[in-house]
Amino acid sequence: MPDVTPVAVSSSGVDEWLSLGPASRLLGVDPDTLRRWADAGQVEAFATPGGHRRFNRRSLEQLIAVQRRDPLSLSRLGGTTERFAAAYRRGYSVQRRRPAASGAVAAGALTTATATAPAIGPGDEAAFRDEGRRLVEALLGQLDPAAPRARAEARLVSAGLATEMGRRMRATGASLRGAVALFVAARRPFLAEIGAIGRRRHLDPSQLSHLYDEASALLDGLLLAFLDGYQQEEHEEPQP
Repeated sequence: MPDVTPVAVSSSGVDEWLSLGPASRLLGVDPDTLRRWADAGQVEAFATPGGHRRFNRRSLEQLIAVQRRDPLSLSRLGGTTERFAAAYRRGYSVQRRRPAASGAVAAGALTTATATAPAIGPGDEAAFRDEGRRLVEALLGQLDPAAPRARAEARLVSAGLATEMGRRMRATGASLRGAVALFVAARRPFLAEIGAIGRRRHLDPSQLSHLYDEASALLDGLLLAFLDGYQQEEHEEPQP
């Protein structure tokens, strides 16, 4: 039996019913997210005799208006820890192929290559990768709408991780200039991925700008925590 799309007449004319792909692009969410919303009854939808979902455009546009008044959710937009980790891995792979990257450090959220990068052993490299992944997860926790307590906990976790990374970087023999250069360069993949999500999900420019500014402010705070960790190592008294 062929699919049949119902037509609902409204005061503005004829309502349009969209399939899953166009509907998810209109909302700027992942198709799997829209499926879950439909299953939970959070969006108006019906299934055709062929088993294909259809979504009412007018209802989706009303939902968009509500979303624009509410804080953005990166996870709803597809901004998962795995996606950000993949962005760092891609950046690292590119740097590894460049001759100038022979002294580069792969450090999760501190993954980059600079002329001042210190030589880092496999043990420290693995630790940086693990801490970096957890740092990205904590950052995303602060950027998603959540209860104040959950955001505060994520803030404490991210600050602690950044401090520990500063201590570890100092222990590798990195200069202060080199350590800061690595951290600042490591901001780029995180912010670039936010921009990519915004373009992919067709975010309103004001929404994307707000999200980008919020992420930049969080990264600025982490740089201070990173420097605290580096300087704590510097000022430790030698043990007798």
